[in-house]
Amino acid sequence: MRLTVFWERMRAQFGERYAESVAKDQVLPELGGRTVNQALADGEDAKTVWRAVCEAFEVPERLR
Repeated sequence: MRLTVFWERMRAQFGERYAESVAKDQVLPELGGRTVNQALADGEDAKTVWRAVCEAFEVPERLR
């Protein structure tokens, strides 16, 4: 998954501003206790990060 697609999905799910807040502030156990931004900066695959977001926030299956 490209980062552009990842961010499109984040904004579609959470809205423009809240997506940024989720990425910056929410620590996800599925990402080893990192935020979305930290995981991406560490080189984690965007698809893996998106799956973690989906799990943590119970994103509907049709949006995964």
